[in-house]
Amino acid sequence: MSRLRPTDLAREHGISTQAVRNYERDGFLPPAERTPSGYRIYTRTHAAALRAYLALVTAHGHDAAGRIMNALHRGAVDDALAAVDRGHGQALRDRETLDAVREAVDHLTAAEPRATPGPPARRGPRTIGELAHRLGVTPATLRGWEDAGILAPARDPATGYRVYRANDVRDAELAHLLRRGGYPLEHVATVVRQIRSAGDIDALSASLEEWRRRLTARGLAMLAAATAFHAYLCLVLPDGNSGGL
Repeated sequence: MSRLRPTDLAREHGISTQAVRNYERDGFLPPAERTPSGYRIYTRTHAAALRAYLALVTAHGHDAAGRIMNALHRGAVDDALAAVDRGHGQALRDRETLDAVREAVDHLTAAEPRATPGPPARRGPRTIGELAHRLGVTPATLRGWEDAGILAPARDPATGYRVYRANDVRDAELAHLLRRGGYPLEHVATVVRQIRSAGDIDALSASLEEWRRRLTARGLAMLAAATAFHAYLCLVLPDGNSGGL
């Protein structure tokens, strides 16, 4: 194999030679041989490892990329692949959350109040019984949603009873919609937190396109990382053997 210097690897990525040495020290690159005078000898395998690691950083983050490369270099190929799978699994969950939020926002913004005969619609705070009746669920269901972090009603200072204000009703309506769609409580809680952090439906709706763009960029980065990681695997495991390196 042709010999490469640390500067050869560094120049390709616009990083310092010290960074290359640090990556080797931390196990992100395989150990380099040394010349009699102590200089490191890198090869195309090290260059491929560096490309794979930096692509994984972009796609999965520094911590996950380090775990993947360290697992591979200690011969635990399945552990490395499992770490990659976890990243793809999280990306899928993020996409599902985005889709759920978008559906919920569309549902809530389309639910304009309609004029109906009779007394005006209730606008003030609701008790747990009133909200449960509105949604067609039991009070125990609302308490379960509260335990899951979906609802956070205030308490009446005089009685200690739960008080559901407009935002609580909105969150409960949203939770009811998502539960009917089959989403688990943990997922529903994530969606509700997204709406709370945005401040209101309009602010959240405005942020959805940027969220979508970030997910798209991450998905493309994961494809690029998979390509670079596979190229490195072909060098260290030319026969597809998942045994020790």
